[in-house]
Amino acid sequence: MKITPQSIPEVLLIEPRRFGDDRGFFSEVWKRSALAAQGFDVDFVQDNHSLSREVGVLRGLHFQRPPTPQGKLVRVVRGRILDVAVDIREGSATYGQHVACELSAAGWNQLWVPRGFAHGFLTLEPDTEVLYKVDGEYDPATDAGIAWDDPALGIAWPLPEGGPVLSDKDRKAPRLADIAPPFPRGSL
Repeated sequence: MKITPQSIPEVLLIEPRRFGDDRGFFSEVWKRSALAAQGFDVDFVQDNHSLSREVGVLRGLHFQRPPTPQGKLVRVVRGRILDVAVDIREGSATYGQHVACELSAAGWNQLWVPRGFAHGFLTLEPDTEVLYKVDGEYDPATDAGIAWDDPALGIAWPLPEGGPVLSDKDRKAPRLADIAPPFPRGSL
């Protein structure tokens, strides 16, 4: 597996190898020992799977506050997304900056979104399915989000005509500047 740090180096693009023949293919999409040998060693505790029927479904930007933060390893098994990770760690040199990567079933790539980052994605094809492994269980008491369209974040979402399809929660999320730092220094 190839690991490539992104413009914020804690965010990693992970590219598993695929071995194919006329029957199809085989791939190890998660192998702890292979990734640990490259410095990426995470204990995952939950797998999540989402289906978005339409192009333009925008989910995010979500995170869980301490004491139950989550890191996420995101991959697409059908369709294509723009996946976004926003650094919301107080005092970080990249606070408020983001990484945006296209993930697709065809591209067979994954994005590691570490603890201390808000995460969201926009579907670029209909019937897109996203799987992600998390290193902390879902905790509704610490579940939070920030506005996907916060102008201070400068995310260039490739929105369809008519705008994104949003949940009520995502439509009402506050801007980053309007909340206390979600990950105060020393909280991770």
